[in-house]
Amino acid sequence: MIDYFQQFNQTLGTYTGISIASYIVAVLILVASFVVAQIINFIFNKVFFILTAKTKNDFDDEIIKILNMPIFYSVVLLGAYQSFSYIRIFSGFSDDFSKIIKSIAIMIWVYAISNIVSVIINKLGFQFAARTKSTLDDELMPLFKKLSRIIIYFAGIMILLKVWNIDITPLLASAGIMGFVVAFAAQDTISHLFGGISIYFDKPFKVGDRIQLESSEIGDVLEIGIRSTRIKTFDETVIVIPNNIIASSKIINYNQPESKMKSKVTISVAYGSDVEKVKKLLLDIANGIEEVAQDPAPAVYFSELGSYSLDFLVITWVESPMKKFIVKTKINEEVYRQFNEKGIEIPFPTQDIHLKNNQK
Repeated sequence: MIDYFQQFNQTLGTYTGISIASYIVAVLILVASFVVAQIINFIFNKVFFILTAKTKNDFDDEIIKILNMPIFYSVVLLGAYQSFSYIRIFSGFSDDFSKIIKSIAIMIWVYAISNIVSVIINKLGFQFAARTKSTLDDELMPLFKKLSRIIIYFAGIMILLKVWNIDITPLLASAGIMGFVVAFAAQDTISHLFGGISIYFDKPFKVGDRIQLESSEIGDVLEIGIRSTRIKTFDETVIVIPNNIIASSKIINYNQPESKMKSKVTISVAYGSDVEKVKKLLLDIANGIEEVAQDPAPAVYFSELGSYSLDFLVITWVESPMKKFIVKTKINEEVYRQFNEKGIEIPFPTQDIHLKNNQK
């Protein structure tokens, strides 16, 4: 039996140049790689999955699940490469065989990295976007997800071409020219997009803020989208402004640096009125309005001796710009009512006309 084995080993070595012992070692390497891959798979299933299952979120569960596959196959591919290299079974095209193994590994990891990035955007990006008032980030997240996949797969293709010694310079040049053509054709859309991104990161205003545009319109921000921003004015109309325009315009934000806002109302009374009585009455009226903030407290000033009236300035503070006109209305209503009750005259422009009698 031993003689038969030795004769077989000698015959095999004569025809292939490889001894049976080398084949045994190659098979052992291949088997060992499968064993190591299975051990890694066991560790992932019995250790990592159990640990991540104890956490409050499923983000780590998804990441571990994705990493399990590429690591398993990477170990198997490495074992296959080492096994066949040991017996030099593909010695005639060993370089091509190495490139095939590398290409398979690259495709596996590109797919895995793409899935990992998608999980990060889904689990973290979308959750963050959902907590913000702006809808811009909600619209940008799907775009970022698609762009990330395109970039990752494009990078993977470039690496594959590099592995196979294919000159990628012409491809990069072509991609640059194509990108320039696309950018030129869609320059308005791109400018709107970057305008929206600049608004999102710079945060000159947010949804719900009351702003004044460079064209003097005042309104509340309804929505900040990818291409445009919507503002509702006081007459319940909606103004749609492209983001590239609003990002480069002067904007007054009444909610920044804080929402508290000063409100001024000018009240005029007739000459001969008791100044102290008027000041006390105006201050009582301001303090009696629910929407008026007490810090800072309301104040009344005898501001001017007008051409036909004594002018007083009532200064109050409101917690939100939306309450400014409500406070002005209530002050005017209460002033008119109480002035009539207490006999304080509200003047109006008058003019004395003297007629000269030219009778002869």
